[in-house]
Amino acid sequence: MKIRIDIMLKEGVLDPQGKAIGHALGSLGFKGVEEVRVGKTIIMTTQETDPAKATEDAKAMAEKILANLVIEDFKVTIL
Repeated sequence: MKIRIDIMLKEGVLDPQGKAIGHALGSLGFKGVEEVRVGKTIIMTTQETDPAKATEDAKAMAEKILANLVIEDFKVTIL
């Protein structure tokens, strides 16, 4: 089963990488970009066949090691 975990900085947490990308886009002539936020996506394949169990396992992985819960939120999607 394929699982996607999207990890993003929480609202209110400064995102210097997003700010740099936003500035670069403006410098390249892309106007109207108000805010850029950068995150990460992790895609994994597991042997689990039960979607509920796969989701539960992926949430546990994100909470324990993949995301920094102090400054990041995550979302699990079964693909």
